Amino acid sequence: MPGLLGKKIGMTSVFSAEGKNVPCTVIEVGPCVVTQIKTAEKDGYEAVQVGFIDKKDKHTSKPEQGHFKKAGVTPKKHLAEFKGYKECKLGDVLTVDVFNDTVFVDVVGTSKGKGFQGVVKRHNFKGVGEATLGQHNRLRAPGSIGACSYPAKVFKGTRMAGQMGNARTTVQNLQIIKVIPEHNLLLIKGSVPGSKGSIVLIEK
Repeated sequence: MPGLLGKKIGMTSVFSAEGKNVPCTVIEVGPCVVTQIKTAEKDGYEAVQVGFIDKKDKHTSKPEQGHFKKAGVTPKKHLAEFKGYKECKLGDVLTVDVFNDTVFVDVVGTSKGKGFQGVVKRHNFKGVGEATLGQHNRLRAPGSIGACSYPAKVFKGTRMAGQMGNARTTVQNLQIIKVIPEHNLLLIKGSVPGSKGSIVLIEK
């Protein structure tokens, strides 16, 4: 599945051919540079590693500097691997043109962090109903979390309050509305995970 790294710019809306206002996300895709080519003989699988956004030498460790120097490219902030690229060479530049003939893509990003949240917001619990049944502060409580005699413990995975968001999230089958190669922009229908300026991974 060939793909590229990109940066989420924000959201906007465009009008379709039928005159409908379609909400879409603007992503700056690439240009990405091939920094490593992995082969089945040496690495056990075939893939192409690409880098995105330049990084200063003083912020790059010695091993990383050697890695990028071997590829003949400047240090990059973000790296990702993709399978499916054929006949790529070290130093090749991949642009948003990769998606010219693509209709649907998968987008991987880090969702916005919501902090510590209760079960109503985190797991869509209904609560216990009206506040006229003798309770005053238990409307959004989770209720029972298990039996007391057997198994005398709480099962793993029981839905409770806790950290919400700030996790790797994949949204599949998002439609590409428009490719703007002169500005390295990709317009995708709907929303994608992450905040403005966050790095996302787009796969065919």
